[in-house]
Amino acid sequence: MSQPHAPQAPKPSGFKDLFSGVGYLLRGIGWAARHPAQWLFGLIPALIVLAVYGAGLIFLAFQIDDLAGWVTGFADDWSDAPRTSARVVAGIAIYGASLFVALITFTAVTLLVGDPFYEAIAVRVEESQGGAPPEPDVPLMVQIGRAVKDALLLGAVALGFAVVFFACGFLPVVGQTVVPVIAALVSGYFLAGELMSIALERRGILRKERFVRMRANRPLVVGFGAATVVVFLIPLGAVLAMPGAVAGGTLLARERLAGDPRAEETLVTPGDGGPASYH
Repeated sequence: MSQPHAPQAPKPSGFKDLFSGVGYLLRGIGWAARHPAQWLFGLIPALIVLAVYGAGLIFLAFQIDDLAGWVTGFADDWSDAPRTSARVVAGIAIYGASLFVALITFTAVTLLVGDPFYEAIAVRVEESQGGAPPEPDVPLMVQIGRAVKDALLLGAVALGFAVVFFACGFLPVVGQTVVPVIAALVSGYFLAGELMSIALERRGILRKERFVRMRANRPLVVGFGAATVVVFLIPLGAVLAMPGAVAGGTLLARERLAGDPRAEETLVTPGDGGPASYH
């Protein structure tokens, strides 16, 4: 029997939801600031993944001229100025598409590597708000398999979008202005989904249902995700803000996307292991 979708309450205006989404990131960062031990705890997996991703992006930067020349082989017989312009645009498009993929997959890979770290942070956030749902009765290997599958699917989707954005990057003016903005919004949407996944999966809401609920609250989700992308683009922002982003995603999932009475029936308060009222 299929699970019923969350009840559709009246939604605020799109712009209001966008700003509300940004507010969830700020609340999450504020929570991490008030719990410095949890913040430091959450830095460990982010630093590990950052080291790997950073090495890959640095290597790509050194190879970008050769890659741009290979992609624009059709321009080999052009005069110097047009050929150089084509290769500069190609280089920017290649690196931009790679950064887009890195932004989307960084969070998924970090959550996969640091699952025990971020699961603990998400539970602490829920406990601070009145109670956490009990841990789902799912074997560990099944949970790991789901996480790996989700990461691979997300990587495939990110790669598909990256190809589209790479091609659009060659459009004059639009490719260097509108396309990066759209890429940031798209990456923010998927990034938000990853950051909310711990809290939603703890309630039995898996990938398919998660995206149904995200679509029903798209401005809210995009606002949260796009703000996170902006912070992650700041040097070391992805590492320093990761615990706060997980906290913000947990708050967003709990307050706005769970919405299923069955998911909130047995919230566990810290210390007693018994059920607690969600409210």
